[in-house]
Amino acid sequence: MPKKFDEFKLNRQILNAVEEAGFTEATPIQEKAIAPVLSGQDLFGIAQTGTGKTAAYVLPMLMKLKFAQGENPRALILVPTRELALQIEEQVKLFSKYTDLRTIVIFGGLGPKTQKEQIAKGVDILVATPGRFLDLYLAGDINTRSLQFLVLDEADKMMDMGFIGSIHRILEVVPRKRQNLLFSATMSDLVHKIAGDFLKNPLTVEVATQATPAKTVTQLMYAVPNFKTKINLLQYLLKNVEEFKKLIIFCKTKTVADNINSFIARRLGEDAVRVIHANKGQNTRINSINSFKEGNIRVLVATDVASRGIDVSEVSHVINFDVPIIIEDYVHRIGRTGRAFNEGTAITFYNEAERYYIDKIEKLIRQQIPEMQLPSEVFVEETPYEEKQFIAREIDTQKRKENPDFKGAFHEKKKQYPSANKKVTKGNYKSKPKSRR
Repeated sequence: MPKKFDEFKLNRQILNAVEEAGFTEATPIQEKAIAPVLSGQDLFGIAQTGTGKTAAYVLPMLMKLKFAQGENPRALILVPTRELALQIEEQVKLFSKYTDLRTIVIFGGLGPKTQKEQIAKGVDILVATPGRFLDLYLAGDINTRSLQFLVLDEADKMMDMGFIGSIHRILEVVPRKRQNLLFSATMSDLVHKIAGDFLKNPLTVEVATQATPAKTVTQLMYAVPNFKTKINLLQYLLKNVEEFKKLIIFCKTKTVADNINSFIARRLGEDAVRVIHANKGQNTRINSINSFKEGNIRVLVATDVASRGIDVSEVSHVINFDVPIIIEDYVHRIGRTGRAFNEGTAITFYNEAERYYIDKIEKLIRQQIPEMQLPSEVFVEETPYEEKQFIAREIDTQKRKENPDFKGAFHEKKKQYPSANKKVTKGNYKSKPKSRR
């Protein structure tokens, strides 16, 4: 039987907030992590996204900090993206509503003036992206001498995004005597390295085999030969309004995300869809996520920059329009559905070149993704010449990665132009083929 929250040594203010938020039973990561964190242990938590790990460290942290004290932060939570930072700030404020603890979130993409002013008024818990934290620390706006807790959340994503140097710089400027908590959904050499540098005799808590998607997510995939056929399949699925009630579509690039957004807006109306990616302003991204949360829009289109910052209940489907190249991102994408004991479905479209990444994903998650036949109603388009060439080049590159001696259709050839001292005559000069555009 799952533990009830009142079985942990949490005070009445925190338990009231938890109850009001609608939480009664602890998830497995919460069961395993709350007591050790309360006892002061360093902790290494391995848990897939959507398992409630934020509450697993926030609740005992609030219990230990108890009340507002001093001007400087006593807890620092480092996260890779602004969306995740905002999500965690929201959770901290939710659980600390009956305390006077002060929480501030800081991230790049906005001018630092307002954030500096907030910090100057006093803060207990600081949620930050590494770059903005270092900027404000080096400018003299953050004092770390009172720090008691340091949390690295989504450590694997931070490593993927190249934050390891920033993390090491931060470790140099925080007090040595502190409690450290590290959470990651997947394991990599870099996560191992940062864990070794960061944690002292940690307790490792694992609630599932690393990189295993939540059991509440049903996974499916379709072999789809080209972009236009992917669009046709998407259109077919979106017609099923009863089943596809609230969905997130993940794309590899900003251009594809914008194209999908425009396509859905034309079919379903502009009020049905929003798109978020790195080129969208911060306020636009926040407003889009809030509209999706509140149920004002049916479809959210996103790139991987947002895959870990979207905490929305009752997402019925995640559609991977493109297969992610960073294979660990697959777990994070599909973790946007099937959250907090709800059921969800993740559907992946893949072309011939993307099959390479599907194979790697299946090895990572240690399971095969069931493949579905394309519905007969979906028209299969002919693959345009340029897309064919692109797919062929991708497959060559993949084969070369696996076998450096592989010589594919696109390996370097001698140029077909005559030498400088050879006379050009009809028959010994091969012109460039004309573009088929």
